[in-house]
Amino acid sequence: MRQLLILIQKEFIQIFRNPLLPKLILIFPVMVMLVMPWVTTMDVRNVGVAIIDDDCSTLSYRIKSDIRAAEYFTINDEPNTHEEALRLLEDSKIDIILLIPDDFERNITSVSPKKLDISANAVNATKGSLGSQYLVQTIASTMSKYMSEQGRSHLSDFVVIQNRYNPTLNYRNLMIPALMIMLVILICGFLSSVNIVSEKENGTIEQINVTPIGKFTFVLAKLIPFWLIGLFVVTVAMIVAWLVYDLVPVGSLGNIYFATILFILCFSGFGVTIANISDNIQQTMFMMFFFIVIFILLSGLLTPISSMPDWAQKFTMLLPPRYYIDIMRSVYLKGAVFMELWHNFAALGVFVIIFNLLATITYKKQV
Repeated sequence: MRQLLILIQKEFIQIFRNPLLPKLILIFPVMVMLVMPWVTTMDVRNVGVAIIDDDCSTLSYRIKSDIRAAEYFTINDEPNTHEEALRLLEDSKIDIILLIPDDFERNITSVSPKKLDISANAVNATKGSLGSQYLVQTIASTMSKYMSEQGRSHLSDFVVIQNRYNPTLNYRNLMIPALMIMLVILICGFLSSVNIVSEKENGTIEQINVTPIGKFTFVLAKLIPFWLIGLFVVTVAMIVAWLVYDLVPVGSLGNIYFATILFILCFSGFGVTIANISDNIQQTMFMMFFFIVIFILLSGLLTPISSMPDWAQKFTMLLPPRYYIDIMRSVYLKGAVFMELWHNFAALGVFVIIFNLLATITYKKQV
């Protein structure tokens, strides 16, 4: 324990002696949280739609057929009731619910016609907003044709939209938890790997290699400072999100910090593994950059996983950020509890064990 504490002290002294690193640890998350939420946008495909048809009329059949024929939608036929569809919406298995009320066709020309009801999962504000717009446009086209065939004037106000979990459809609410994840990836993964390789290049690691310090103690001393730095960075990011964007977690802070700790343990172990198999900083930076690009593009951080090809969706199950992203967004915007997300926590726990074992095994200590 005394050896470990001395090594941790050495790591912090080394970090704070660096003229740039302490400033970067504080300024970088603040700048990312202030700038990135304003400049990121994206498009969507494969919007999952569940249609609850209580009318079962000719018009409702035409509406369903036109939606099925549209290129933007994937129809989910599982729910038979609105309550079942809401459960699927809450679990993010679908994106939009379309409820066609009873006697919709019969009352369409009455003074107070019944309206279609659209409920959108607005955790992903872009997908919820654009998906709802696509659906409204498709229905409007169907209704226009139907009213024209009936020789009646077009009725435009027939849809009521509810945006759940993110009523304002603010895309920043989706991106802010994602940006926190990017900060953890960059700081806890990238810096931990560069820190070790820089010691290789400077020759200081050779001095440690000839000491009686064990492999596990050495690796743990390298990881703990970046665990603490990662928690600090996420805390700063949440404070900025609260002060600047008025965005606070709907769910428990305990779940957020528990997931953050698991992800930091996971990714810092991954960074140390990359450093152990690299000979210089250039190799480390190229390898880390390669994996970070994959993590960012394929884990649902910026684009919905459901919009990816089937092979890519299966591949994302091997990426730790996928599970952390789901936890952060669900807790932040939906208020999800631990039991609803236990499988994501379990997956992160498995990755923690794998990457930290690799970090210990790949460190070659010379005796």
